[in-house]
Amino acid sequence: MNRKPVIPIPHDPRENEKGIDDIARALCARENGFAGVVRHSLHEQPLPSRSLVIEIVEALRSVLFPGYFGFPDLKSASVLFHVGATLDRVQLTLREQIRRGLCFGCMEEKPCDPECDALSGEIARAFFGRLPHVQALLVTDVKAAFDGDPAASSPDEIIFCYPGLMAVTSYRLAHELYRLEVPLIPRMITEHAHGMTGIDIHPGAAIGKSFFIDHGTGVVIGETCVIGDRVRLYQGVTLGAKSFKLDERGNPVRGVPRHPVVEDDVTIYSGATILGRVTIGRGSVIGGNVWLVHGVPPGSRITQVHARDEDYDAGGGI
Repeated sequence: MNRKPVIPIPHDPRENEKGIDDIARALCARENGFAGVVRHSLHEQPLPSRSLVIEIVEALRSVLFPGYFGFPDLKSASVLFHVGATLDRVQLTLREQIRRGLCFGCMEEKPCDPECDALSGEIARAFFGRLPHVQALLVTDVKAAFDGDPAASSPDEIIFCYPGLMAVTSYRLAHELYRLEVPLIPRMITEHAHGMTGIDIHPGAAIGKSFFIDHGTGVVIGETCVIGDRVRLYQGVTLGAKSFKLDERGNPVRGVPRHPVVEDDVTIYSGATILGRVTIGRGSVIGGNVWLVHGVPPGSRITQVHARDEDYDAGGGI
């Protein structure tokens, strides 16, 4: 039986004469305008390794939750040794990945500044100094999940099994690197968690303690979101941008606050979409499938009907 090829044969017979070397040169040609290849070839610096960054995150999970990840047979007498040895091993790898990230972030068409190496060491030390703070926040996140989900049999189940906690753990680590202005690596961390859990949290978002994402699939939290303490989100919630400013060349203006502010003790149910720099007042409850592009005052109870009520347009918007 004659079958047509899935990939059409080139019309130009000369295309069939191209060898692998010719194809490789065409793919690497600078005139093709692929910025990553051009920048890499100009700097001659290795880029951060996605696999190593993921290994670092997994190792840090094992020190943030010792005994749960990494070494399941860990004994209480050896916890301190395990944590110390893991940190000692990881810091060298992380420092090198940070250095590569800094070099990748250089915009000059020349080799990176030698100061990148020293700066990577300072950043790594500052990051490791923040790990006890990250752990303290994660403890509140675990408690919030256990208190907020009657289906959870124990906090251990939250730590082992809940995708929301996995995504939040990756976010909290990435956020510290983001605050230290490390290029690329924070987004590598959160996008890996996004792929694993379906929960998309930008590392630039500011999220308070006792944060709980229940179920989680489809949750999106934008770069400039500000989320207070004891906030609970359900699956399919979007905290996104309504629009963004453009410069005189028509390019997006970056770094401008454009995502919601969610104050303390707010619950947002599944499928709700909140767009723009609006404020959801403290203690509010946003119902499922609600679409909001304006703020609401503290203590609001918003259903789909309320969301269409123009009386709320003046309530808490920024």
